Amino acid sequence: IYDTMQFVPNDIVTVGIGMAASMGQLLLTSGTKGKRYITPNARVLLHQPHGGFGGTASDIQTQAQLILDMKKRLAEITAAQTGKPVEQINADGDRDRWFTADQALEYGFVDHIREHAADVTGGGGTEN
Repeated sequence: IYDTMQFVPNDIVTVGIGMAASMGQLLLTSGTKGKRYITPNARVLLHQPHGGFGGTASDIQTQAQLILDMKKRLAEITAAQTGKPVEQINADGDRDRWFTADQALEYGFVDHIREHAADVTGGGGTEN
């Protein structure tokens, strides 16, 4: 999904509603800058990737390296989208870290807090 968002020439409007956790955080943050929104009561979760491993010691070593490579790449993407250094992204995401809408805005995950779809550029909404 992330690669598709970057591939298309269109602006991508993202809206965090309820919870944007894990990869949801990355996708929310990867919308077009200036068009990344969150609702007032939504939450964002930043953390490092994780997974279950099994098999031989060699298999586990290979799987662990894949997770470490993914951690590096996801931190680079999040750093580019938020303006934070990679080291800060890694430190902040070492354990589950939850952000309120205000904190997500301050951190750089989103650009605006909006309560109604009509207040989102390209967000539609309805008229009564």
